Amino acid sequence: MTAHQLPFGILLRRWRERRRLTQTDLALAANSSTRHLSCLETGKAQPSRAIINRLTDLLDVPLRDRNRLLLAAGFAPAYEETSIDGLEAARAAMDRILQAHKPFPAFAVDRRWNVVLSNGALPQLYEGCSEALLEPPINAMRLMLHPEGMGPRILNLAAWRAYCLSVLRQQIEAGADPWLQNLLAEVAAYPAPSDSTTSMGFEQSERLATPLRITTRLGTMSFLNTVTVFGTATDITLAELALEMLFPADNRTIELANLMQSELVDQASPVAVERGRAGAREHVLMRR
Repeated sequence: MTAHQLPFGILLRRWRERRRLTQTDLALAANSSTRHLSCLETGKAQPSRAIINRLTDLLDVPLRDRNRLLLAAGFAPAYEETSIDGLEAARAAMDRILQAHKPFPAFAVDRRWNVVLSNGALPQLYEGCSEALLEPPINAMRLMLHPEGMGPRILNLAAWRAYCLSVLRQQIEAGADPWLQNLLAEVAAYPAPSDSTTSMGFEQSERLATPLRITTRLGTMSFLNTVTVFGTATDITLAELALEMLFPADNRTIELANLMQSELVDQASPVAVERGRAGAREHVLMRR
């Protein structure tokens, strides 16, 4: 055990308390005795790998933290952490999903909300954002809520901000990641909009779920977001990835998305590319 590694019993107790279970509740669920569980938490008994697996399943402990519990008990870690580039099959599957979602935005984020994959749709949504916020790794929470990011153009920023903060709090409650705690403190300190903007000008149907309503140079767009995770992942990186997909909440958003996509196609056309090259050559000649 390293100098910074907490004993198994303390880690187990913290996870039990985080899940708001008594020793009796957890012992019954694990087909064990309250006395044995108490001895595990106080260090008077040494856990087996089998009981660790059973308890971490019941407590819904993330894979990363299951490894910490195993190490604290003197066992080798059970779960690998592969880089995103090393997850070839999963990466290819995610990319197919993201690309199929065009012309609407979709991206994959890690546990700290850093964007690791994106379909690159509708870059017009990010016009006006600070270049610093768009430098990799892009943090989705910062980009959406920062006053130099998308925040000032989100029409229902009060409601969207409250939703984002609640998501971060739920993640912290589930995993107690200090990095996420710092991110929450940072984004919560951004200037908060007036509560009066939360419900003004919205349809009653939109109150069933919090939309992302953002103004662009072409008009206002409204999206509903969904989150997809890998339910059977046994790799830490894959288990911590989430696919965020924005779906149009109204017909106007569909029209604007198609218009924005046509803009991108026009810009990438051979004629447009050649014009850009000619302009670059002219610029070089003028400098000479």
